[in-house]
Amino acid sequence: MPRQESGAGAEARADGPGAVGARRFLLCLYLVGFLDLFGVSMVVPLLSLHVKSLGASPTVAGIVGSSYGILQLFSSTLVGCWSDVVGRRSSLLVCILFSALGYLILGASTNVFLFALARIPVGIFKHTLSISRALLSDLVSEKERPLVIGQFNAASSVGFILGPMVGGYLTELDGGFYLTAFICCCVFLLNAGLVWLFPWREAKLSRTEQGRPAGDSPAPWGRTDPPEQQPATPRQSTASTRPARPPWAEVASTLRDMKSLVFSEMWDIFAVRLLMAVAVMLYYSNFVLALEERFGVRPRAAGCLISYSSALGALGGLALGPLLRLYGHDGRAILLRSSALTCLLLLLHAAARSAALAALCTALLAVSTAVGRTCVTDLQLAAGGARAGGTVIGVGQSVTAVGRIVAPLLSGLAQEVSPCGPPSLGAALALVAIFLMSLNRARHRGGGRDKLKSE
Repeated sequence: MPRQESGAGAEARADGPGAVGARRFLLCLYLVGFLDLFGVSMVVPLLSLHVKSLGASPTVAGIVGSSYGILQLFSSTLVGCWSDVVGRRSSLLVCILFSALGYLILGASTNVFLFALARIPVGIFKHTLSISRALLSDLVSEKERPLVIGQFNAASSVGFILGPMVGGYLTELDGGFYLTAFICCCVFLLNAGLVWLFPWREAKLSRTEQGRPAGDSPAPWGRTDPPEQQPATPRQSTASTRPARPPWAEVASTLRDMKSLVFSEMWDIFAVRLLMAVAVMLYYSNFVLALEERFGVRPRAAGCLISYSSALGALGGLALGPLLRLYGHDGRAILLRSSALTCLLLLLHAAARSAALAALCTALLAVSTAVGRTCVTDLQLAAGGARAGGTVIGVGQSVTAVGRIVAPLLSGLAQEVSPCGPPSLGAALALVAIFLMSLNRARHRGGGRDKLKSE
């Protein structure tokens, strides 16, 4: 009898070895997300202070920071599509190992050139979370997907609870930044070892029991089972009749298929993603520096504040399930309200006259952005379908990468005008996103849900 049970824990409560294996696999993915953001959050909040200590002006620091976004712009879609073709395991391992190399170079950056050089492998291959979300989308049903992705985001956010505290403490030691970057490299190497030891075959068994295709992603090294062992869906039956092609040809074909979908049905989702990404990045890009200039907050205290906010953000990810039930699984309504809250908090932070009010805004902002980030990811996957989850998420990451290019430049310019400039500009962009969602809400109210049911 097919299971009607919903929720992220359905696999664990159901009978069968595949259900237990799926739950174990999800927990392993949650651990990978935690370690990824734990390592990154030790270093990223300190980058602006470190590049300034190397003698870079705010404009030069903004240009160097934008290089990461430029690389992400071109690599996100390609890496996501590549993971659809060659499999999640091999793509995860490659991305984690090259990211570790980037942070190793960062630990030896004694000048601006080495600092910029270290951002190159990280900018190209730092897609661990994106591939993990695509893998989650492969493993669970459409109804369970926002809940599982929300739990994954919550587990990842827990890394921000410890990471900034550890990084803020270490950076106050002699040579603390270089030690922090080296520890981050070791964390990524540990993550690569965990991915190597994942129970990939158990995840494949779980998907087969659920009537879902075993697919290429859970198979070892991205290899697929023979076609006769894979129950094909209507979309996949068409693809299975094609002759075998090299991976680069499959990547090019998938990108061509995605082009029309992005510009016809998903443009508003990506526009909102871009506007909200830039708004939040404007706030966080010079966060530690702005707190020091406005309120005299030291990096160690700023790290504790980021950790506290991340803890609330993790709770926000776990609260997504009740929110979905409250709004009848209407992700667009939740995204609209979380964006409105983000806009209000950015305005309050810009007008704050005390560190206490700024800390309160930072804490609540972590909750609103956690909910909004999960909703926009689920909307992308719902509009794009499950055929190419890595490509859809990769396109979304490319859109976010545009924000990473623009945000450091805008933040540097706004910071030179006023320490309150970045959050004020972010609030204006969030307001534009809210206006755009309001205009397109009626168009998607009926058609979007019908499309989901048909898939």
